[in-house]
Amino acid sequence: MLRAGIVGLPNVGKSTLFNAITKSAALAANYPFATIDPNVGVVTLKDNRLDVLANMYKSGRIVPTTVEFTDIAGLVKGASKGEGLGNQFLSHIRDVDTICQVVRLFKDDNIIHVEGSVDPLRDIDIIQLELNISDYDSISKRIPKIEKKAKVGGSSDEKEEYELLIKIKQGLEDNTPIRLMDLTNDEKNIIKSYNFLSAKAMVYIANVSEEEIKNLDQNEVYQRLIQKGLAEDADVVAISAQIESELAQLSDEERLMFMAELGLEESGLDQLIRTTYHRLGLQTYFTAGPMEARAWTFKKGMSAPQCAGIIHTDFERGFIRAETVAFDDLVKYGTYQGAKEAGRVRQEGKDYLVKDGDVMLFKFNV
Repeated sequence: MLRAGIVGLPNVGKSTLFNAITKSAALAANYPFATIDPNVGVVTLKDNRLDVLANMYKSGRIVPTTVEFTDIAGLVKGASKGEGLGNQFLSHIRDVDTICQVVRLFKDDNIIHVEGSVDPLRDIDIIQLELNISDYDSISKRIPKIEKKAKVGGSSDEKEEYELLIKIKQGLEDNTPIRLMDLTNDEKNIIKSYNFLSAKAMVYIANVSEEEIKNLDQNEVYQRLIQKGLAEDADVVAISAQIESELAQLSDEERLMFMAELGLEESGLDQLIRTTYHRLGLQTYFTAGPMEARAWTFKKGMSAPQCAGIIHTDFERGFIRAETVAFDDLVKYGTYQGAKEAGRVRQEGKDYLVKDGDVMLFKFNV
């Protein structure tokens, strides 16, 4: 399951957004640290393909893939040194796969801003600095422990780790987050166990007012945020937490009507979930039959046996082959049998790399 952490300075709309995501009752209050312990909510990733498969196979139930969102209490300047609730929050961020950072673009004199004014680019820099400092402190503690071995008689792995940590430390001194450093895949694997905060994928959530979401092209601050995202290979999603909060209380039919009135093709939350999913290189394959139609999350580049192992380790251990058909081919030919007669159902072996939208039946023997 994908785990995303919602972070931000106090009073930028994090808990309001989280409440809308999970339709839960996380405390949203007009003061810092309203959320002491991280609230966790699991939401489904909407995928119309799953509904099509369920209808085609007359499946008894539908099981979508899910995303876990954690609402992490507001960070403040100096968190890495213990300010606010400090390292307690940073440790919660360490447990997530990607960081969704809420920045406030809306102005409201009734809602205080911990920094005294609304400036999303400044807020981003504050949080990024805290993440960088936390990683810098971790590296500074680790280097002395391996330095002697790395320089005298140590293994090649220890030498590589030492040299890499020195390289990353220098980058952090220049205030460059690890995710923006030029690291090879081998180097990324070396530091994977450290779970560095500034190495995590980043999504910026621009919390705007109802009026602003209709005129984003004319919003200069939002456009600067877009440019920052492009420069940092980070996604930017515009959301009105207040609108999403209202949408969460409506029925599906009422929600569609309200969105149409606002000129929105999809809710901000659906866009956020989809963006977060793809930011980590995640894709979906399907299994379908009379009992259920189910979506399975996998990492792009995984082989058929690895994807089979997501369902059960025995499937991977005893993998024989995967009967596979592309979702688009199923739709084109109307039925599984139709796709088979057209030669679109394939028997894939151990070297096959699963593609997004594959509908699969695994053959195995243990």
